[in-house]
Amino acid sequence: MKGKLVSAGLSLLMALPVATQAADLKRAEEIVGGRCFLCHGMEGEAASALYPRLAGQHAEYIAKQLADFKSGKRKSDTMSGMVTDLTSEEMKALGAFFEQKKPSHSGRTDADLAAVGRYIFTKGNQYSGVASCTSCHGPKGYGTPQLPRLAGQQPLYLENQLKQFNSRERNNDNAVMHSIASKLTELEVKAVSSYISTLE
Repeated sequence: MKGKLVSAGLSLLMALPVATQAADLKRAEEIVGGRCFLCHGMEGEAASALYPRLAGQHAEYIAKQLADFKSGKRKSDTMSGMVTDLTSEEMKALGAFFEQKKPSHSGRTDADLAAVGRYIFTKGNQYSGVASCTSCHGPKGYGTPQLPRLAGQQPLYLENQLKQFNSRERNNDNAVMHSIASKLTELEVKAVSSYISTLE
């Protein structure tokens, strides 16, 4: 009898994290349905080229960005208002919610422009000192929990972020991006953004 009680107790303890995770994801879905979907869509697909695709993005990375918006480390008039009342647990739940969504990508783009972007992405530009994107974000652009998934991201959003890194308007992340963005030409910014958007 005692063995059965211990076994039942252990089973209950093991089930708790699963139940907690399900509750967290349900809360995240409520938050997304109440505010995030307006720009990012319910599936993280982005409602406009101006906004990032969040589907498939690393949960830890999303939670960090939300926390940075809340603290003011990352500037955005829109996002600062959206995250004001979010708890750190809700930010983590939102990250987990979007990470499990299926990523999408841009299928069609200017092939010549994308070819230039592929070169920059895979090899960088040794003549201007630009490192390859793959050296940090990986050969497929999947990133890490600390570095964003780039694959399939909106090209216009990527362009805008590179420009913000260059102007130091965005400075909540790795300072290496400031150096890289400052060395990219307008053509390279458009080309690498175009290429990255096609990655699955």
